[in-house]
Amino acid sequence: MSQVLDTPPPTAPPTDDDLGALAARHGLAVSGARPSLPEYVRQLWARRHFITAFSTAKLTAQYSQAKLGQVWQVMTPLLNAAVYYFIFGVLLGTKRNVPDYVPFLVTGVFIWTFTQSSIMAGTRAISGNLGLVRALHFPRAALPISFALQQLQQLLFSMAALVVILLCFGVPLAASWLLAIPALVLQSTFNAGVSMIMARMGAKTPDIAQLMPFVLRTWMYVSGVMWSIDKLAKGHHDWPSWVVPVLQANPAAVYIDLMRYSLIDSFHASQLPHHVWALAVGWALVAGVGGFIYFWKAEETYGRG
Repeated sequence: MSQVLDTPPPTAPPTDDDLGALAARHGLAVSGARPSLPEYVRQLWARRHFITAFSTAKLTAQYSQAKLGQVWQVMTPLLNAAVYYFIFGVLLGTKRNVPDYVPFLVTGVFIWTFTQSSIMAGTRAISGNLGLVRALHFPRAALPISFALQQLQQLLFSMAALVVILLCFGVPLAASWLLAIPALVLQSTFNAGVSMIMARMGAKTPDIAQLMPFVLRTWMYVSGVMWSIDKLAKGHHDWPSWVVPVLQANPAAVYIDLMRYSLIDSFHASQLPHHVWALAVGWALVAGVGGFIYFWKAEETYGRG
């Protein structure tokens, strides 16, 4: 007698929607999924102690192998300023018609170094810390922000030397020095935003880190670090009318000029671009908010691939 075996009809494999619904019913979520923007901000704030501790640890370890240790935090920008003074101030004569040229130059070098170092550190924030990114779950924006904070801490160490240089070259202590505080806050916001932009780009294309020194060097030369944009403009009347406003609106030049105006009494308001504080706030908001959102949008991609 033959026996008929009933076989169940073939079933279609479960779709992604079915699996997603099953995971949701059991409280599972996608690993590394990008949270909403408010939730992302909340997560960052919850890890503020990690951000400050990480930046301080990186700053302490930066010169741990050098015999002079943390002294290099001040010596590096001072040596750069000395080289620029010899090349641009003495050989090329840019110090002519620029009052208090040494304080003018040193202030420019210190403030530019802050932006340059923040951007370079941000470019490698993800690509240079892949082990940490892949091993731990945390909002990845903590890395470029902590590197920007590290550079701010380094600048604050250097500011002590800058104050001594200003006083030694006859620049008097004045109430206008307090303007340096909001200027630094705005520059720090701008630096952090650009660092996050470069961190996302550097995570996808690590070769950008090799290109950035050339980009930053070019940016430095057009930012009035070693020379006065105002004095140069007055000596070149044949320039197109748009050149000087573009040079003055350059964000690096805006923050450098604000610090010079705050600290050096011979640097007058007439040397500042029109609506300089509005420019400084605008650049900080555009870079800070825009850079944060741009970085957040690729949150789930960092450390993969």
